[in-house]
Amino acid sequence: MKKILIALAAGICALANAQVAALPNGETPFVWENATVYFMLTDRFHNGDKSTDVNFQRTAKAAPLRGFMGGDLRGVIQKIDEGYFDKLGVTAIWMTPLVEQIHNGTDEGTGLSYGFHGYWTRDWTKLDPNFGTADDLRELVRKAHQKGIRIVLDAVINHTGPVTGDDPVWPSEWVRTEPQCDYKTYQSNITCTLVKNLPDIRTESVANVDLPPALVEKWKKEGRYDDEVRELDEFFKRSGYPRAPKYYIMKWLTDYIVDFGIDGYRADTVKHTEEKVWAEFSKECDYAFAKWKANNRALVLDNSKFYLIAEVYNYGISGGREFDFGDAKVDYFANGFDAMINFEFKWNAQDSYEAIFSRYSDRLNTILEGKSVMNYLSSHDDGQPFDAARTKSVESATKLLLSPGIAQIYYGDETARRLDVAEAQGDAKLRSFMNWDALSADNSTLKHWQKIGQFRKRHPAVGAGVHQQLSSSPYVFSRGYAKGMIVDKVVIGLDLPKGKKEITVAGVFKDGIVLRDYYSGQQATVSNGRVRLSTPYDIVLLELNK
Repeated sequence: MKKILIALAAGICALANAQVAALPNGETPFVWENATVYFMLTDRFHNGDKSTDVNFQRTAKAAPLRGFMGGDLRGVIQKIDEGYFDKLGVTAIWMTPLVEQIHNGTDEGTGLSYGFHGYWTRDWTKLDPNFGTADDLRELVRKAHQKGIRIVLDAVINHTGPVTGDDPVWPSEWVRTEPQCDYKTYQSNITCTLVKNLPDIRTESVANVDLPPALVEKWKKEGRYDDEVRELDEFFKRSGYPRAPKYYIMKWLTDYIVDFGIDGYRADTVKHTEEKVWAEFSKECDYAFAKWKANNRALVLDNSKFYLIAEVYNYGISGGREFDFGDAKVDYFANGFDAMINFEFKWNAQDSYEAIFSRYSDRLNTILEGKSVMNYLSSHDDGQPFDAARTKSVESATKLLLSPGIAQIYYGDETARRLDVAEAQGDAKLRSFMNWDALSADNSTLKHWQKIGQFRKRHPAVGAGVHQQLSSSPYVFSRGYAKGMIVDKVVIGLDLPKGKKEITVAGVFKDGIVLRDYYSGQQATVSNGRVRLSTPYDIVLLELNK
């Protein structure tokens, strides 16, 4: 460990003599490991087209916060156009699944619920009209890309939607309906159903299967059966895969890459499917992304690869490259994934800044080098968020956005949207509609999120760089990033005195260099390894003044 720390420190020192580089057009290079991902339940974000609010006779009264509420792709497009994500420093938008959901609702023990969340698939090949149309998604991706924002969708391979009177179970060669998972061993997480009435795809199967009759009938009614079959024939001929359930689904999911140019997938319920499935899925995603780039050369943002993020429930950065099932350990990074959701961060956020930052920097620059984790403080199905009462929104922004690793903002983190809706039960409490009415011109909390978010976007060093503490009191640290032609460095101070303050930058910025505090906009010249500022804030975000 001592050698590792010495190496990291040496890297920081080397950066002291380097200049910050950007792309030839002056823009900050995009680095996935520094991404700020805005995660939303599409149905709960913003209603841009009220004419699509009700489809498939979804009119029965649902339990509180368990019915469709009108959020859609048009709403997301409106917020892209308004610059909402730009102001927040967002570099990627992750939306819950958009595919057609079961038509009816079901009761999981908390009252009638519809598939508003997107995880109850009926047809992978078509968008649910409650969310919008293919043209809407195409416009959304195009407009996001014009602003340098990537689009990440949700990939569900593990299961279909529940069975209802309107939504038949798929054939037995496609799904299993029992036993229910007991989560005690590796195998008891996979060859089982997650919950009652959630049919599990037989992802272990390599046997040829026919299309589900209900899907065939649906496609014929919609007039697209011949086209879908022709495309499937081409896929299986090109890939050489057997016509097994998992490969059908891989084809359908990668179509969203070829047709729309999405940039990444967050993979759902990863540990409930054999890890090799994801390695194969990654291969198909890469093929599809290359195909889209070849067909859309004028629309390609850069040379970034297609990005896969794994949701392995209860994985934490402490586990390094492996997830421990008790009787088996699996390296999901070696099976196609670039990053994993870090379920540990909400607990680590109880620690001091330095404890979090130094630990995460060490992990990401050693055992996880070349990979990353996605940190979050609240989410759609985590009943123990860091700040359930929304009393620590400023602290949340500071810790989340300045921590090494990918930062995931859950919609409304930045506006203190309610996470404890009394009338709702279970995870529905976490899924209230976005509180747009809480926004105002003088919203200091939102401005704090925006300032740090924009600074993070400007500097790959914040999330992807090497951390080094420069001073414990006052607390000051540096981040340095050097890869290829990209060199970046910043100095940050937290919990500083308001008013006059002196910040050490020795070893990072040379005497005579003019720095700017991005938070206040003030400038200062380095003298004797320090800068002196007078601002009404307890935070400084120092960068080269360009």
